Amino acid sequence: MNLTRLFLSYAFILCSNLIFAQWEPAGEKLKTEWANEVNPDNVLPEYPRPVMEREDWKNLNGLWEYSIADRNTDKPSVPDGEILVPFPIESSLSGVMKRVEPSQVLWYDRNFTIPQEWNGKNIKLNFGAVDWKTEIWINNVKIGSHTGGYTPFSFDITPFLKDGEQEISIRVWDPTNEGPQPRGKQVREPEGIYYTPVTGIWQTVWLEPVNRKSFKKINFTPDIDNNTVKLEAKTTDFQAGDIVEVIVLEDGKEINRSKFAAGESSDIFLSNPKLWSPESPFLYRTIIKLIRDKETVDEVKSYFAMRKISKKRDENGIVRMQLNNEDYFHFGPLDQGWWPDGLYTAPTDEALKYDIVKTKEMGYNMIRKHVKVEPARWYTHCDELGILVWQDMPSGDQQKDWQMRKYFEGNELVRSSESEEIFREEWQEIMDYLRPYPSIVMWVPFNEAWGQFKTEEITEWTSNYDPSRLINSASGGNHFQTGDILDLHQYPDPQLYLYDANRVTVLGEYGGIGLPMEGHLWATDKNWGYVQFESTKEVTDKYIEYAETLKDLVRAGFSGAVYTQTTDVEGEVNGLMTYDRKKDKMNIKRISKANQEVIDALNVK
Repeated sequence: MNLTRLFLSYAFILCSNLIFAQWEPAGEKLKTEWANEVNPDNVLPEYPRPVMEREDWKNLNGLWEYSIADRNTDKPSVPDGEILVPFPIESSLSGVMKRVEPSQVLWYDRNFTIPQEWNGKNIKLNFGAVDWKTEIWINNVKIGSHTGGYTPFSFDITPFLKDGEQEISIRVWDPTNEGPQPRGKQVREPEGIYYTPVTGIWQTVWLEPVNRKSFKKINFTPDIDNNTVKLEAKTTDFQAGDIVEVIVLEDGKEINRSKFAAGESSDIFLSNPKLWSPESPFLYRTIIKLIRDKETVDEVKSYFAMRKISKKRDENGIVRMQLNNEDYFHFGPLDQGWWPDGLYTAPTDEALKYDIVKTKEMGYNMIRKHVKVEPARWYTHCDELGILVWQDMPSGDQQKDWQMRKYFEGNELVRSSESEEIFREEWQEIMDYLRPYPSIVMWVPFNEAWGQFKTEEITEWTSNYDPSRLINSASGGNHFQTGDILDLHQYPDPQLYLYDANRVTVLGEYGGIGLPMEGHLWATDKNWGYVQFESTKEVTDKYIEYAETLKDLVRAGFSGAVYTQTTDVEGEVNGLMTYDRKKDKMNIKRISKANQEVIDALNVK
C-alpha cells in the first residue's frame, strides 16, 4: 500500500512538472520578482469580483490554445501554440510575446467541464476584461460579443452546454492606435510616453453557478450627513414579491438587518457610523440575500464605506476639496498600472497590491489612475488600505488643438459618430463597473486634450450620472469653466499659472524626475525623463525642493497635486520605483516626511 502511494505521488509530481514545463516566460525583457511565482496551474486564483462575491465559482485562467490569423479568414484548423491566460499575448508572461496587427485577429480555444454539483443551475461565463472586440462561441455556437477593453462582461451559457466536456472559442480584434477606441498609452510603435500594445484577454476568465433569479448588480451610496447608506440591487428575472435582505456587519458583528422589495432601493440607517478615510479606512461588510417565497435564491457578500467627497470655499475664499466635510489635500502619484512582464496584467495579486502599499509608505493619500482601468481587486485593495483614487477615462481617438496654459479658445476635436458612440458607451460602462468602490472620489473624462470633444456636454452628463463624486473635465487639457476642477499640468517644477476662484484648482501632473538605474531598464539605449539625475540623493533633493515650492502653492490655491510617477514604464525612467519594482529611486523616509508636510500645508494658518 505504501509503495502504491509512493508511486502515485511520484507520478503526480512528474505529470505536474511536465505540465509546468510546457510554459515559461517569453523573451529576455525585464521581469519582476513575482514572475517567478506564476504557476500555469494556478494563475491569479483570487476571487475576481469582491464587491459581489459568491461562494461557488471556477477559474478558467491557465493554458489555452491560441492562433493569430488574418481578420478576413476562418479560424485556423491547427493552433499556433499555447498562451497563458489572462496575460496579453504581447507580454512575456503569456509565454508567447507576439504582436497582433490590426489586420489580424487572435483566437483562443480550450475545453472545460461543469462541476456535477452545479447541475440544475444557470452557468455564467465571466470576463474581467478583453481588449477590444470580443466574440464568443460555446460548442461551436456563437453566443454573443462585447466591445470595449476595460470592463467586465458575462453571458449565461446554460442553453449551449452539452454533456461532458465543453468547448469555448474566442475571437478578438484590436486595432490599437489605428482605431478611435479608448486605448490609453498603447501604440503600435512604442516610444517615449507610449507603450507596447495589449491585445486580447488581460483579466480573469471564470464561471459561476446561479439560479435563474439572481443579483446582477449591487451598489451602495453613502450619505454621512444623514447617517444612511442607500442600497440598490438589480436582479434577473424580476417578479413582484421578490425580497432583498441585507445584513450589515461592523467588525464581524451584526448591527443592522433590513428587507425591501426587489426593484426598489433602501436607505439603511447607521447609528454613529465610522467614517472612511486614508487615515482610517473602515469598511462595513455585508451579506445580501435575494428571497422568493421565503427561500433564499441568491446570496452575495459585499461591503461599503461611509465617506463623502465634496468641495467648499474656505475662509480665504479658495474652493477646497473636502473629505467627510473637512478640507483635505489630495496628494499622490500618477499611476500607469503597467508591468514589464505582464504589461496590463500584474503577475500576481500580491504584485497588484504592492504599488498601493508602497504609495502609502511614501506618505501619499491618493493615486491618479492614469488612462487605464484596473481589475476589480485593485480597487478593493485601495478601499481596504485607504487611498483616494482619481479615475481617468482611457484616452482614444486623436488630439487636435491643445491650450493648457489658458482657457480654451480654439476648436474642439470633431469625432465621427462611431467614435462618439464608442466613447459614450465605454465611459458609461466604466462608471457602472467602478461605481461601488468608495476609494474612487473623482472622474476624469479627458487627459491633455487627447480625444477631448464636447467637453461641457460630457462633463454635465458625467456629473448627472454620478453626482456623488467630483468631475475633473480635462486633466491638463483644454480648460473650460465646467465641472468641479481646474487641473493644470506643469513639468518639471510646480507652478500655479492659472487659477479658478469658482472651482477647485489642482496640479494634475508635475515632476517627472528621471534616474536610469542600470540592471533595471526596459531599454538600455532610449531612456527618457523630464529631467535626469545620476543618484538617489540628487533625485531626492530635487523632489524635496519641489515639495517646498508646492507647500507655498497649496496655501496660494492648489487643493491637490499629482507627482509623475509611481514606476518607470518601458522607456520612461521618471518613476519613484524602477519598472521591475526592485529598487526605490528615492529616500523613502525623506520623501514621506516631505509629502506629509505638503498635505498638512492646507491646514497651516
